Parts: sequence; structure tokens; C-alpha cells
Amino acid sequence: MDYCFDIDGTICSNTNGEYQKAIPRQFMIDKVNRLYDSGHRISFFTARGSTSGIDWNEFTEAQLKGWGVKFHKLILGKPHADIYIDDKSIHPVDWVENRDMPQEVILDRQDNE
Repeated sequence: MDYCFDIDGTICSNTNGEYQKAIPRQFMIDKVNRLYDSGHRISFFTARGSTSGIDWNEFTEAQLKGWGVKFHKLILGKPHADIYIDDKSIHPVDWVENRDMPQEVILDRQDNE
């Protein structure tokens, strides 16, 4: 299954554009890494730089790797995915607690935990 995660406000604190100050949410990173290790495709998308025009790609990739996040792709923009896990779509807390999730995702997650 393809999973697509937001970064700010999802796997780390929301810093209102001060990305160097982001604090990783280890419990979210652990869940992402379990999905990766189970063979799921993990992508991250972010709006970093969309209003400032600053290219945050290299910084963000290094930041994710520094936090120990396992992923296949980092994309600036909204990619296609089977599931969007985002603070504007399925809220990260709902995802962690299986609230408001499609049944096939809950079953898939239970098989991989």
C-alpha cells in the first residue's frame, strides 16, 4: 500500500516556517518505520517553501534522515497516494488511534503491528 504523510504538524511539531526548530514526534516516526519495514511505500509531502519560494528539499531530506525516518520519496507538492495522512485530511491522532479509518486500513495496520 502507498502511504503519503505530511511532515509539519504530523511527524514533527508545527513551527510556522521555522523548520530548524521542529521537534520530531517519535511515536509517529516509529509507526511510519514499521509500515516501511512491512513493505509499504512511504512518501512525504510538504508545503515547505510554497509561499517563501525557498527550496527546502535538501534540508528536509537531511532532517528526516537525521530523525531516523525511513521513506522512499520526498515530494514538495501533493502527490497521488492510496491514503493521505495529513493534518488537513485524516488527522494524525485519528490515524494513530484508528478513528474514522477505512476498515481495510485498520485491518492492514493490525496485521503489520
